[in-house]
Amino acid sequence: MIEKTPQPESFLPLPPATFHILIAVAEEDRHGYAIIQDVEVRTGGALRLSAGTLYRSIQRMLEQGLLVETQERPAPEWDDERRRYYRITPLGARVARAETRRLAGLLKMARDRGFAPGRA
Repeated sequence: MIEKTPQPESFLPLPPATFHILIAVAEEDRHGYAIIQDVEVRTGGALRLSAGTLYRSIQRMLEQGLLVETQERPAPEWDDERRRYYRITPLGARVARAETRRLAGLLKMARDRGFAPGRA
């Protein structure tokens, strides 16, 4: 039996925590605390993921195939060996792009109705 890869749109809309986690690991593998810090800095403190929210989201994302846990360590000599590092999968990247397109479409509709700054 051939297992089909799910369509990225089948994951949408993404919970905000899921989208932010995908963005946080888009360019480099990160451990949990680094993901929390990245999200907080990138959102100017508007979103602060709790450890519970982060690890529940990560567990679900691992099960869905959006993330994988990697054994590679960026700087093993400075790293705590208990840390787990996460990497976005090709499916995770496709899902993040699909969510970005969905959000851009919503923003365009809001601009067209005068609810958002920018071009109409």
